[in-house]
Amino acid sequence: MPDWTPPPAVNLVDLGFMDSRSKLIDLAAFLDRVQRAGQEGDFRVHALKNAIALLSQDQPQRARDVLLSFSDPSTTPVEKAAMQGAIGAYKN
Repeated sequence: MPDWTPPPAVNLVDLGFMDSRSKLIDLAAFLDRVQRAGQEGDFRVHALKNAIALLSQDQPQRARDVLLSFSDPSTTPVEKAAMQGAIGAYKN
């Protein structure tokens, strides 16, 4: 049986930078449009801005923290859903 050789190291920056850059520019453009429309007070926009602030953390759990920032923190189940479907962010 031949010796196994691990694959060469992958440069994650080379693989993901342009896609991440594009998404960040899309997000900035979205926030510009929302501001011009006078809709920056929407709770979902606040949730996005709070999540953006989490990106500057220098901790390896950024993705988890961003996901949880959009989630309902309550632990008690509701008796009946107020609506069908998701709205993408927790409305306080």
